[in-house]
Amino acid sequence: MLLGSGELGKEFTIAAKRAGAYVIACDKYAGAPAMQMADEHEVFDMLDGDLLEAAVKKHHPDIIVPEIEAIRTERLFEFEKQGIQVVPSARAVNYTMNRKAIRDLAAKELGIRTAKYFYAKTFEEFKKAADEIGFPCVVKPLMSSSGHGQSYVHNDDELTEAYREAMEEGRGDVKEVIIEEFIDFDSEFTLLTVTQKNGPTLFCPPIGHIQKGGDYRESWQPYSIKDEQLEMAKRMAAKVTSALTGFGIWGVEFFLTKQGEVIFSELSPRPHDTGMVTLSHSTNLNEFELHFRAVMGLPIPAIHLEHAGASAVVLSPMESNEPLDYNLTDVCNADRSRVRIFNKPIAHVGRRMGVVLCYDNVNCDMDALRNKAKRLAKTVLGTDPFMKK
Repeated sequence: MLLGSGELGKEFTIAAKRAGAYVIACDKYAGAPAMQMADEHEVFDMLDGDLLEAAVKKHHPDIIVPEIEAIRTERLFEFEKQGIQVVPSARAVNYTMNRKAIRDLAAKELGIRTAKYFYAKTFEEFKKAADEIGFPCVVKPLMSSSGHGQSYVHNDDELTEAYREAMEEGRGDVKEVIIEEFIDFDSEFTLLTVTQKNGPTLFCPPIGHIQKGGDYRESWQPYSIKDEQLEMAKRMAAKVTSALTGFGIWGVEFFLTKQGEVIFSELSPRPHDTGMVTLSHSTNLNEFELHFRAVMGLPIPAIHLEHAGASAVVLSPMESNEPLDYNLTDVCNADRSRVRIFNKPIAHVGRRMGVVLCYDNVNCDMDALRNKAKRLAKTVLGTDPFMKK
């Protein structure tokens, strides 16, 4: 049973169906991408614990795979006690769906380097934290995804709007924000980490990415990093995933500062949006195939870099309840390029509707490959991958 049926869930469902699995896709709206691939589907609000329990009782799944944050996560412990496998584990999902829990685990319990941070439930607490951290700073809801409610604050005049947005855009019923020190980073990267039931923890080649407003816009693999920096990231990723327990793929995000320091940022207990670059066949197994194997306890002998890969998102230029008119010709005319349309039934301005993927030999000019992906992404709907929402 898949809880959340977006584009990541769709690709996971494809991987599962290729292996003969039976999939029930759940989401709060009908026609979600993964539902189009699944054997059955359910439409309900997964923040309603009773509705979630009713769906589980109806279908009796062997495995529950959460794909989004907006889930009544405490119910997952009950399902686990009933013998249902929760991916990666009920503990992991419960921690990582809430920035407070995962940040405190990493910084206070495991001693992993993170940005300085405070929490706030009221504007007074928020203002006091901002004064302590200083400007610029970063404000986020405790529970959100895809950059919803996130903002950068540069002075006192911007605090009121940042607090309001974070409170209103947070998912679930958690009304609290986190305010963080701004890290003057050189770049960000994702380390896809695979924990296995019967094998060692494995790591994909690092993935560079660029976000806008906290939302992924492009990614590329491999990301150039020094060996000692990569080893530091691997140690931190292994430490936090081991503490959270369970089996599956994790998207572990890091900052690389201008001084060369690797700093833990966030973690997702599932395939990561920046990892869609692996659909370009940059690695021998894409992140969804890796996740499925780990979930099922199937062996993963090794993860290899096969090509250099780049991805760029396709964003909607409009609001629409009708299918958009996608131009696929330009991408299909370009060698070593492909496009994936997510087929979301509703479009909003700036909503991610697809992704363009390009690949080349491992030693290619990565800047040229990235520019190719971004250029082609603009042709699909006529929008820049870095447009404002």
